[in-house]
Amino acid sequence: MEEMKLIEGGVCAAKGFLASGVHCGIRKNKDKKDLALIFSQKPAAAAAVYTVNAVKGAPILVTKQHLQDGMAQAIICNSGNANTCNANGVEIAQQMSQLTAEALQISEKDIVIASTGVIGKPLEIEPIAQGIPSLVKNLGEDSHSAADAIMTTDTKRKEVAVEFTIGGKVCRLGGIAKGSGMIHPDMATMLVFITTDCAISPAMLQQALSGDVKETFNMLSVDGDTSTNDMVTVLANGMAGNEEICEKGEDFQTFMKALNTVTVHLCRSIAADGEGATKLLECKVTGAADCNIAKTVAKSVVCSSLLKAAMFGADANWGRVLCAIGYSKAPVDVQKINVAFQSKAGKIDVCKNGAGIDFSEELAKEILSQEEIEILVELQSGVCSATAWGCDLTYEYVKINGDYRT
Repeated sequence: MEEMKLIEGGVCAAKGFLASGVHCGIRKNKDKKDLALIFSQKPAAAAAVYTVNAVKGAPILVTKQHLQDGMAQAIICNSGNANTCNANGVEIAQQMSQLTAEALQISEKDIVIASTGVIGKPLEIEPIAQGIPSLVKNLGEDSHSAADAIMTTDTKRKEVAVEFTIGGKVCRLGGIAKGSGMIHPDMATMLVFITTDCAISPAMLQQALSGDVKETFNMLSVDGDTSTNDMVTVLANGMAGNEEICEKGEDFQTFMKALNTVTVHLCRSIAADGEGATKLLECKVTGAADCNIAKTVAKSVVCSSLLKAAMFGADANWGRVLCAIGYSKAPVDVQKINVAFQSKAGKIDVCKNGAGIDFSEELAKEILSQEEIEILVELQSGVCSATAWGCDLTYEYVKINGDYRT
């Protein structure tokens, strides 16, 4: 299998995809774009996964109906307002879809609608209606502006793309994401839009996405809160010209690898940009008896508020790692657990066979003072492994969320 090559271009890297972002007036700050559009010049196979929160944003309800046939051609997304828990939310989402369809001269059934921002705040259609003409007019190879327009409390733009070969044809797959707080997926609690020119059937595209999120976005947590609005959507327009992937095999595996390269990159970007975060945490669990145990342990560790606070303070408090494993309810032999911390400053073992060992606090402090920290957990009970991503817990997180709405 050929290596994936990272390239520029985000959601416009693949053939036939255009994007734009404008300020339409949902946000008071005129310097902040708040409406994004991604358009495929050809109808595309479409797949999506959605939040499992029982409270769902109106855009998700409408998008689910639109994607029943497995096809789409455009994605429109506003930031600054989640369009959730509003009496007329579905009507507003449908109007967004109708207006976009008219401007692009496509069917409204081929449009994915997304919204992100404050929950329970009425969303007016007027600014969106006024913004759509310039949004369509500005369509070009401009992934940057679309990535900017979907951000809420994010401090960094999140986009990535890869190039790969299937059946002798060069294919590209790229994505943009937003997500900084309210990140604790049971699917994916953020917005992620992925485009590819690879030809793949809607059924296989959905299978690829549903399989991938279990290893990527479902292994990501910033703060333990599962959002109401969020989804991951993939559009595949087939313009690379490869023979359509309609079943499992080598081509499907190559596609899965490309998709996973992009989703892991976006997971890391979201975790590193967690609200108030100063550090990306990556927990790697090895030696588990089965995959579910590995995943449960890894996720429990990155979700521990006490461990996240210790990582903020560069405190090698390995007892909090064991504590998080202990209450995860994963069936592990505590007396076999090894723990180490690693970063670009080095690696230090802090726990062997479930008990503390002597280690240099000075070296540990240096290792944990870096921007990316690996928490290595060896269970010594099997051959399965899993990785989860998170961030430290800082004073700034409370400040951001203390007055987020006002």
